[in-house]
Amino acid sequence: MNDRVTILRELGEVEQELKELEILYEQYFAGVEKREPVKQREALARRLRRFVNRRIIQTDARFRYQTLAARYHSYASHWDRILRLIDEGRYHRQTAHMKQTPAAAAEPVAVTAPPVDPCEKIYQDLVAARQSCGIAGPPPDPRQVALFLENQKDKIREKFGDREVEFRVEIEDGKPKIKVRAKK
Repeated sequence: MNDRVTILRELGEVEQELKELEILYEQYFAGVEKREPVKQREALARRLRRFVNRRIIQTDARFRYQTLAARYHSYASHWDRILRLIDEGRYHRQTAHMKQTPAAAAEPVAVTAPPVDPCEKIYQDLVAARQSCGIAGPPPDPRQVALFLENQKDKIREKFGDREVEFRVEIEDGKPKIKVRAKK
């Protein structure tokens, strides 16, 4: 029983060291730390190797050791791969945001809006025009606007043929109206 408690306590310490080592490597790869945490990695590897020849009878403790060893080896291969990429000059750290000066960070950045559905844009323009004209009541349903534009396609084809057209909302006699015109 005493051996079991000792093993589980040591495995808990190994797990904590592995978490700390993972954080140190992430900081190193991000450019926060200037040196690779080689000493901590070697100490953890040495500590895990002590368990290799140790006979662990308890299944749960043996499983925990095997899981920790597998995690360490997985992380080690990941770290080695990134270190190799750094040596080859093919790894680019995401440090651009850390080097920004406060003045540069305060500058507004132009954000492009996602493309808007033409029916949605017409609907938004129609609602805005209703508000600017002071028309009370609930706005039209967006599906009604889309259905109206769909029904107008035949009339538009007769008038403009296969040319591209655009819809816009205009205010006539204090009322918003949807107009169509051929694109140039």
